[in-house]
Amino acid sequence: MSVITVGTMAFDTIETPFGKAEKIVGGSATYVAYAAGNFVTPIQQISIVGYDFPKAEMEELKKRGVQLEGVEIVADKKSFFWSGKYHLDMNTRDTLITDLNVLADFNPIVPNSYQGAEFLMLGNLSPNIQLSVINQLKTRPKLIVMDTMNFWMDIALDDLKAVLKKVDVLLVNDAEARQLSGENSLVKAAKVIQAMGPKFLIIKKGEHGALLFHNNQVFCAPALPLEEVFDPTGAGDTFAGGFIGHLAKTKDISFENMKTAIIVGSAMASFCVEKFGAGRIKEITKADIKSRLEEFVELANFEIDLAY
Repeated sequence: MSVITVGTMAFDTIETPFGKAEKIVGGSATYVAYAAGNFVTPIQQISIVGYDFPKAEMEELKKRGVQLEGVEIVADKKSFFWSGKYHLDMNTRDTLITDLNVLADFNPIVPNSYQGAEFLMLGNLSPNIQLSVINQLKTRPKLIVMDTMNFWMDIALDDLKAVLKKVDVLLVNDAEARQLSGENSLVKAAKVIQAMGPKFLIIKKGEHGALLFHNNQVFCAPALPLEEVFDPTGAGDTFAGGFIGHLAKTKDISFENMKTAIIVGSAMASFCVEKFGAGRIKEITKADIKSRLEEFVELANFEIDLAY
């Protein structure tokens, strides 16, 4: 059961109240691949890197069942680079540097070997790039999941709406849901956004969990309270990787199974924030994942006596 993931493979320099990490490997596709690979293989990566992207990282991805035929390597340019500094609350950050480098010329090509994939994860990229990948697939995947952000709503809203018509699941945070819909109420926002195309909407609320909307159904998933959050970078992409990884493993895209997939995604994201970059995601075991999922079940499971 293959999953195509489209996104960035990059370098990040990250500063948080807990310290600073210089030029570590990041990027949306990297986080998605490391997370999803715990549940299903192959992960078929589509991205672009420069001559400076570490060969050791490529080999590590391959070991985990990630296929890199769709990753373009540009011999005379550097990889995408982002630098940011998080505030004390860890929910807000300042972007210090964004060097597009190879990403400025990214024109993704879907390899023939990727055709027939049943799941497609579109990471946060230009809507034109996302649409290009969809249009190159000869057979529509069973499920198309898309991530986006307020930047594309600001500069490419019409293109974004064109992609929304073709996807099944949209991932945004609460501020982005409000901006895209023009509604302050998230329930009203969900109805407006679903009318744009996606049958399912996931609104990520960081340390407050996530909401899943489908028609008139709503599911609220908790976030695991953590003593320390070292680095939130990539947590949303790790969530997406866990979410689509579970759906691909179970081959079930019902609303009920998406509830479980959101818990799986939340569990994976809770690992991600425990170290800088993808360091923690790369070292967890199946036993770690099982234990963390059990914590989520305990957190959300309760009984109540209605005879009061």
